[in-house]
Amino acid sequence: MGREADFLKGVLVGGLIGAALGILFAPKSGKETREDIARKTEELVTKAKEEYERNLEKSKKAYDNMMVHFKSIQSEVKRKAEEVHEKLDHLADTGKEALDDSRSRLKKAVDAGIEAYKEEKERQKA
Repeated sequence: MGREADFLKGVLVGGLIGAALGILFAPKSGKETREDIARKTEELVTKAKEEYERNLEKSKKAYDNMMVHFKSIQSEVKRKAEEVHEKLDHLADTGKEALDDSRSRLKKAVDAGIEAYKEEKERQKA
């Protein structure tokens, strides 16, 4: 936006200088000169307003486009975060199931070992 503002300032200053020089060197009466100054000033103000409106419209469009893009990215990030959360939940459940299964097998193995020990002990007594 800095370049556009500089351009607008340049148009205004250049226009004013050009108008002032043209009016000062034109062979006209004081009344005609004042009318010319007023008319040129009005033209420059109108051009400046038009340029301002064009730049404002460009800025609004750029802002709107940026917001649409931002919202798109925001929804994509949210979707990815939910996806990662679901995967983590699944991994946690899978890990818990594997741990429970390992614990159960270990308990059965220990119980079988104890039972075998008891049977061997009973056999040795007999």
